This record gives sequence, structure tokens and C-alpha cells, in this order.
Amino acid sequence: MGDIEIRDDRAAGRLEAVAEGEVVGRVEYFVLDVPEHALVPVHTIVEPAHEGKGIGGSLARELYTLAAREDRAVAPLCPYVAKWAERHPDQAPVAGPELMRAAKAWLAAHPERF
Repeated sequence: MGDIEIRDDRAAGRLEAVAEGEVVGRVEYFVLDVPEHALVPVHTIVEPAHEGKGIGGSLARELYTLAAREDRAVAPLCPYVAKWAERHPDQAPVAGPELMRAAKAWLAAHPERF
């Protein structure tokens, strides 16, 4: 498989992995501003033909890198991103309980988004 490009489509709330012009994986997220600025990943999806190639991990890593560049926290509601964060504590600062509660409340109030 060729190189993977990861791009942020902030307006759509997607971090996309692109290979040869095709989106092969994505993290769907939303932006939270209260109680702190954060990116909140909700789903990680990798196309079946591309599973097992490290795309999900690359997306999770890029999400945390993007958040750090923007001085934002990450509140991982996505089980995949949460597991990745547990395995990479040096790259994935833990979100506090207040932030996690706020992220869950926002998602519950906006079920149509995901």
C-alpha cells in the first residue's frame, strides 16, 4: 500500500486517512469549548480492505498531535481512540473527569451528529 495522507476536515468533523485519492479510514469528532478546548473523537472507522495496516493508530496519533498543536485536550469517547491512548500515555494526555462528563453531555444532547 502506498503512503497514507491524513487530513483534517474540521467543518465536517472528520480526520481522514487518504491512500491513492481514496478515503480509507476516518475519525469522526466534534470540537468542545467548555469546560476547556478539546477535540472529542466519537468513532474510528477503517474500510475493511484496509484493516490491520495501522491506519486506525495513525489517525489516533494524528488526532492527539493536532490537539497538541492547537493547545486542546482530547476527550476520547471513541473506544478505539481511548484504548490507543491507554497504550500511548506519552503521546495521549488523560482527559479529566469534568471534561469527559461535558463531552458525554454534549454528545447526548446532539445525537443526530453521530
